[in-house]
Amino acid sequence: MADIQNTLFPLAQVAAIEIDEESAIRLTQMEEAQYSEVKSKEVSPSKLSHTISAFANTDGGDLYVGITEQILGGNVKRRAWNGFPDVESANGHLQALEKTFPLGKDFEYEFLRCPKYPGLVLHIQVSRTQAIIRASDGKPYVRRAAANFPQDTLEQLRRLEFTKGVVSFENHPVPAPKLTIIDSPVTKKFVDFVVPKAEPEAWLKKQQLIVTDMPTVAGLVLFSEEPQAVLPKRCGIKVYRYQTQEETGFRDVLSFIPITVEGCLYDQIKKAVEVTVQEIQKLKRMGLKGSLESIVYPPETLHEIITNAVIHRDYSIADDVHVRIFENRIEVQSPGRLPAHVTPKNILDERFARNGAIVRLLNKFPDPPNRDVGEGLNTAFDKMRESGLRDPVIEERDSDVLVTILHEPLASKEETILKYLDEYRTIRNKKAREITFVKDADQMKRSLQRMVEQGLIEPVPHTRGGGFTYQKKRKPEN
Repeated sequence: MADIQNTLFPLAQVAAIEIDEESAIRLTQMEEAQYSEVKSKEVSPSKLSHTISAFANTDGGDLYVGITEQILGGNVKRRAWNGFPDVESANGHLQALEKTFPLGKDFEYEFLRCPKYPGLVLHIQVSRTQAIIRASDGKPYVRRAAANFPQDTLEQLRRLEFTKGVVSFENHPVPAPKLTIIDSPVTKKFVDFVVPKAEPEAWLKKQQLIVTDMPTVAGLVLFSEEPQAVLPKRCGIKVYRYQTQEETGFRDVLSFIPITVEGCLYDQIKKAVEVTVQEIQKLKRMGLKGSLESIVYPPETLHEIITNAVIHRDYSIADDVHVRIFENRIEVQSPGRLPAHVTPKNILDERFARNGAIVRLLNKFPDPPNRDVGEGLNTAFDKMRESGLRDPVIEERDSDVLVTILHEPLASKEETILKYLDEYRTIRNKKAREITFVKDADQMKRSLQRMVEQGLIEPVPHTRGGGFTYQKKRKPEN
């Protein structure tokens, strides 16, 4: 094991990162929470693996080993920096990482040194993983606030599998007559369009949408004419309209009884988008000229976010998708957390389909709602930017994902460029286009020239051609 360890973790080549006393003090005073924990260097590797597993199975986090903690009177805690004498002393703790992550990915580590305090603190950064990660005792753990909880019952393990997308509820057979989807007009129309020579029952079985003579969840939501009758509270969309800008909607400001949109997914998504657009068109606000103006959201954004909420939701959770229209925003709530290693930060770059069959087969329908598979959210963000509106906000909560589409303008191009120049000394046309979401180089060139004429910025002397650079206008020297 030592030879393997030295191969995976060449400790002799690890250089400790030096931090100042102020940073070290902040580290020792850090509150343990959902994404952070401190341990003394005496913690056993097996105990350490509980936290590593919990971070990996939940939201990831930062673990600092080498911080002692004493409980004083009145439950007051006192911490102190007391690190490893050298990097080799952390060998056993790093072996816990090697056992937990045999492929050597989904984590990073470094050693921290402060001249004012003894020893090295081991900083381990664990990412949220696609697979379920088990601790050295064979149990997977999850993180809740500042505690790690073992998932050792069959129900807990099953729920963790659904949450991480290891197992999808879409494959679950439902005790309903298979004729519900075999004789459905949705199936007949689909088969005529996609596989005209196939028999519905044989084709559905081949696609694993009928298992042990029962339709699966995916089969029902895709091809049943009314899947909500068989799967109540698991596959509907509710649309609300609140006449308020408050953080939370309430009954007194509801414009109407919430509309429940039902039917197969193909029809349901289109109906939900239509209803949402119709209600948004009723929204008015005072314009610059003193008259009421319509509030406009990019239809592509609404379509893509509602589609995403429906096809990637966790169907094991008995709840509908909720679309809430407020005076200044739209909220789309989808049951279930983000699957696998997908997080709100990387969701535009990472791809993982919890419901692979639903995504794949829905894309085969004529004019499918998920036409550009894997690019829906990117399109939603791009259209908001093209309309001069802020990016949607994606929030992952305990048992759902909430996407908020704000009707708030982006900062002007000038404001964005000046804010950039507050942090960086110079800017080029290409970088200005990146941060303002302007695609045309000539359009950006004209904007930069106007800023020069207004005395906001000036060309950097001796730059030209492709390297032409701007900086903030400097005050003339006395």
